[in-house]
Amino acid sequence: MEKFEISVTHNNTAYHLEIRDYMHHDGKNCKYEVYDNNSFIGSFEPDNHKILHICKNPGLVDEALLHLVADQLEKDHI
Repeated sequence: MEKFEISVTHNNTAYHLEIRDYMHHDGKNCKYEVYDNNSFIGSFEPDNHKILHICKNPGLVDEALLHLVADQLEKDHI
């Protein structure tokens, strides 16, 4: 598992999030998990075209924020 941080801004709030990348995932679990201050806020799974889809959303943040995170991950890490 690799950890790194990304920053996104949503509704005039800057979020500094920890991403956990399970590089050797088996397709049964989500590849990327997102944490805000050690709280799990969502996860993503890439499709065959390397586009991320929300895998788990516990509803702690606006889904639009998760889409911004996915956009950033697709741009920089896939």
